[in-house]
Amino acid sequence: MGAAGSKLEKALGDQFPEGERYFGFENFGNTCYCNSVLQALYFCVPFREQLLEYYTSNKSVADAEENLMTCLADLFSQISSQKKKTGVIAPKRFVQRLKKQNELFRSYMHQDAHEFLNYLLNEVVDILEKEAKASKPEHETSPSSSPEKIANGLKVPQANGVVHKEPIVTWVHNIFQGILTNETRCLRCETVTARDETFLDLSLDIEQNSSITSCLKNFSSTETLHAEDKFFCDKCCSLQEAQKRMKIKKPPHILVIHLKRFKYIEQLGRYKKLSYRVVFPLELKLSNTVEPYADVEYSLFAVVVHVGSGPNHGHYVSLVKSHNHWLFFDDENVEMIEESAVQTFFGSSQEYSSNTDHGYILFYESLGPTK
Repeated sequence: MGAAGSKLEKALGDQFPEGERYFGFENFGNTCYCNSVLQALYFCVPFREQLLEYYTSNKSVADAEENLMTCLADLFSQISSQKKKTGVIAPKRFVQRLKKQNELFRSYMHQDAHEFLNYLLNEVVDILEKEAKASKPEHETSPSSSPEKIANGLKVPQANGVVHKEPIVTWVHNIFQGILTNETRCLRCETVTARDETFLDLSLDIEQNSSITSCLKNFSSTETLHAEDKFFCDKCCSLQEAQKRMKIKKPPHILVIHLKRFKYIEQLGRYKKLSYRVVFPLELKLSNTVEPYADVEYSLFAVVVHVGSGPNHGHYVSLVKSHNHWLFFDDENVEMIEESAVQTFFGSSQEYSSNTDHGYILFYESLGPTK
């Protein structure tokens, strides 16, 4: 890796960003799913800054209990404090902790990078919430303030006769959380019922030869509820035909988009990888938003790529934009790539193609206010 590291330093030359570190991660058998996501998170600047701040304020606590977050903070601190600019680090403690905590990641089978990202963010949220509650006097917390965990975000609990308190908002929420609003319009009385839900990432269905913009449009397309799917309208006090659509009420600062590339095919009785070509732009304008967030603009800064033809085997790599340079991270190896190379990871326009490197998780940073 010395040669590869010096090659990267030579490629960047005097353009090597001041204080930045580019380190590959050692692979412990099947941990590419973990390595690719951790690289994307390390180059998510607000996340990195908050985690390093957490590390600094907690390292003096002698009896601090080890958890997934302390292991991650320790790893990020290790990278940022390296004397060398490039090299390889073994994220051993973090991987050991991950396997100890969750049996899903213990086997040597191929793991899903999106499941790992989801688990990691929810775990960090849990730890921060517990710490926030522990630091509050007991009379300030109430049973109604504990949020329930859901797959990709947090569900606000309903008031149950106790004084209703807002759930704790952590810095993970400030970075990744957005709000969706589910609008249902009764076709008889025209009353609109809106229900909000939070998300830490958006999972999008994909189609052949499409784009992120068209996938987002489909995500927010109007669906008619009729026959057995009729909607119970509170105003009409009966089941009615209705129109339903999902919009983004509050876009997040960091928008994480998961492309649903693994689809269960009933005839085959198994999952199949969709190698569809889905164009993801370097600059994205969100149009399915509610005022005042119309046309919020985002810039792509990381892509987790799945390499391989099926869901149960393959490899993960990541592309990262750092200080206006694009880098390719493949476990221990780190190299510079041209911005134009990003489009080679859109997918394949034909079903059977020799190119199996497809964008799977996309990380976009907002260019304007989202608060």
